[in-house]
Amino acid sequence: MSLATLSIPADAAFWPHVARALIAHSQTVLQHRVSPLDMSGLRVLAPGFAHARLLQRALAQELGDACIPPRIGTLSAWVDLLPPDPLRPAPGGGSERLMALYGELRQHAWLKKLFSARRNTDLLPLAETLLTLFDELSRSLLPSVRHSAEAADNLWHAALAQLPPSARTLLSDEGQMVWTLWKTQLDGNDACAERFARMLQIAGQAREPLVWIASCEPDAYELAFLDAYAERQPVLLLQPDWRAGAVLPACAAAWPEMVEAGAGAHDGGDAGGEAPAPQPLPGAALLAAASMEQEAVSGARTVLAWLAEGRRHIAIIAQDRVVARRIRALLERADVLVTDETGWKLSTTRAAASLAAWFDVVAGRAETAALLDLLKSPFMLAGLDDKPGLVLDIELALRAANVAGGWEAVRGALRAVPQGLALVQQWQQLAQRFSGRRSLAEWVACTDAILRDLGMRAALEADAAGAQVVAMLDQLASESSRVAPAFSFGEWRALVGLQMEATDFLAPAVDDRVLMLPLAGARLRSFDAVLMVGADARHLPSAHNETLFFASAVRRELGLPTRESRQRQQMRDFASLLHANPDVVLSWQAQHDGEPNPVSVWIERLQLCLARAGCAPLRKHLVESPPHTLRAAPPARPTPSAPQLLPQRLSASGYNAFVACPYQFFASRMLNLSGLDEFSDMPEKRDYGDWLHQVLHAYHSAVAAGAVPPEQREALLRSCSEQVFGDVLARNSAAIAYYARWQKALPAYLAWAGEREAQGWQFLFGEQRFERTLSWPGGSITLHGRVDRIDCNADGERAVLDYKTRDAASLRAKLKLGEDHQLAFYGLLSDAPIASASYVALEPSRDRAGDAEAPRYAESQEALMAHIVASMQAIAGGAPLPANGVETICQYCDVRGLCRKGAW
Repeated sequence: MSLATLSIPADAAFWPHVARALIAHSQTVLQHRVSPLDMSGLRVLAPGFAHARLLQRALAQELGDACIPPRIGTLSAWVDLLPPDPLRPAPGGGSERLMALYGELRQHAWLKKLFSARRNTDLLPLAETLLTLFDELSRSLLPSVRHSAEAADNLWHAALAQLPPSARTLLSDEGQMVWTLWKTQLDGNDACAERFARMLQIAGQAREPLVWIASCEPDAYELAFLDAYAERQPVLLLQPDWRAGAVLPACAAAWPEMVEAGAGAHDGGDAGGEAPAPQPLPGAALLAAASMEQEAVSGARTVLAWLAEGRRHIAIIAQDRVVARRIRALLERADVLVTDETGWKLSTTRAAASLAAWFDVVAGRAETAALLDLLKSPFMLAGLDDKPGLVLDIELALRAANVAGGWEAVRGALRAVPQGLALVQQWQQLAQRFSGRRSLAEWVACTDAILRDLGMRAALEADAAGAQVVAMLDQLASESSRVAPAFSFGEWRALVGLQMEATDFLAPAVDDRVLMLPLAGARLRSFDAVLMVGADARHLPSAHNETLFFASAVRRELGLPTRESRQRQQMRDFASLLHANPDVVLSWQAQHDGEPNPVSVWIERLQLCLARAGCAPLRKHLVESPPHTLRAAPPARPTPSAPQLLPQRLSASGYNAFVACPYQFFASRMLNLSGLDEFSDMPEKRDYGDWLHQVLHAYHSAVAAGAVPPEQREALLRSCSEQVFGDVLARNSAAIAYYARWQKALPAYLAWAGEREAQGWQFLFGEQRFERTLSWPGGSITLHGRVDRIDCNADGERAVLDYKTRDAASLRAKLKLGEDHQLAFYGLLSDAPIASASYVALEPSRDRAGDAEAPRYAESQEALMAHIVASMQAIAGGAPLPANGVETICQYCDVRGLCRKGAW
């Protein structure tokens, strides 16, 4: 028997040529068949099932539907059909191999030092890299060294001889480690070695002629199988022809490194002669976009135009995956569903993010951002009727308390949300299971049980991406039984993250008119039209991840793929794309981050080759935007009127918002569109003010409750301060700066308090809420607020005090402007007449504290009451609420984006 090779140009007629070659070959090797239309005695292995369908279609066109086609499949499918060998253990799965190798690596402290690994989990990517390299070594060397360990060592020393002595010394330790580990794992249940043995088993039982269709050059692994098969049955190798005469002349001239010299034949004649002169490429066009969005919009419009022309087989080559995803979203908005063959990382799906959010909650002890992310997941609380309301209540409570995380702090913030508190308590109990060290099988079982208790597994199984997450966990379960070492939760979490990053998510195919695929996925396939996005120097050619340990010279000597060989194959893929498709649009962003972004150097070389040959350059693809009739609607200052939305309650801050800008009052108090509080890891000034309110209220209440001698009051104030700030510092050590600030201000405040007491004022009560209703004919409104402190003197007069973390000079200047109404508002709230009101400065100036008294306080209260009644009555009567705030107010306004100031 023999192994014959036939090269066929990788153009649009590749599969018709393959069909004719199969027919001719069958007439030679199937002489015993009953009919020329019977090709069932022939076995054909195609690169993929998509290619198998193309071959079946080509055979039907050549022979008609009455023919009996050969058995067409893939090598992987054929190997998987073999029954397991009872005398050999089942090969280890990917996660089993990974964790077994990782378990060995983490025992060597010198490895962590060598690779600057701070934690054991930092070695997991190293283990993953080593396994990738092991598989490359197996595919390249296993056929030649499977019978002799000495042959393997000879290859290794020959590879090292390609390096200069200095580089050989640097490589020796790490490279020798890799080489030793690879030879060791070959003796175990290595999946690659097991697969090769099953391939040789198929070859040893060969009973029918074989035709192998290769999309690229077969590696040593595949050639060994073909040679073994050819010892029993005829084998025909059909592969693309990459000699100068078989490819487009312009491509051969522009990229001579992809051209292969050698003898061979194809249906079109001899390809070994001199290449013809370059000719124009009318099917290729360039589209230079000004931005990412323009590239996506132009690409989507191009695809829609092709569909309108009747083209039903369109490909989008996703060199730039960000732009490709945006095009997909735009097409789906136009009711064009894209079949995605690129496979997005499973880790980018919402289902994977939900599992990661649970791990983050466990690891961060209910860190707030992760907790809210988990709550908002569509796979959490899926059966709850009022989930949005519950999640909003929980989020508002956590934001109001500014809880950064921690189970105790979260429970404390949710006391007013009983359902949320019960939920968090349940999660805390479940999270406690993720502790200690366990085997891989135990971690899988624990995670699966938690997902069921959370109600997430059923919701995941009902989702396409979620089902793949569950399948990934089930696969881990099936592969974990033989992994003996115990792992921590951090190691289990890192493994799941790696698996989700390594798993591709393939959405169900619902429409085959538009395919999205990588450049390699277009091999030996032709389409009605092709759009490549990302044809710039950053994305074409694609950057390949460099593998550690082995230099290019060593990889070349060992027969491993090198950067040059990978780039050569990618260049051939690009050339066949131009050769096999009648219409190819190459698009890219001509500007990126404000800088020029050049087109791919391959395209520049092609353009230069065409220009030197006197041919027309690649044409520019123009995207015509459909005309739209726009209605002029210049923005105007909003002046809403909503008497039916007049609030029933009004606070001092609400009234200040009305005075500052009526539209701000309309949006925030009447429409209740106030923004959510922002989480902050660092304490803010408002937090400092709240803490001082607690300190001073506790201090003055204690002084008022019993006679405290002046000499003991400083100790009392410091004791109250230690109690409040002690709790604060226990939760957040960053509050130490505010604690020191108060310690500095404390003596000055005590001195001021002593002076005020000497003036006859005594603390009456503090931190008390008041309400008062103001009425007018046909309506009313309730004023409400909390007063920091009310003092009284021997004459029974009362004074309102409001604490401010500012100095006295700035507070006096604020009152002098006459635009502050807070103190007068508090006077209206009191159930007893207020004689005076002052701001108390808690920020000393020159080591002295002070206060700022409101002038003409009685008159201010009367004017304020009249203005509130008149204003609220006007709103109830339909008065407009214009956006008339000044810039000093607008620059800090939360609703500026709603009023659109600056656009009118």
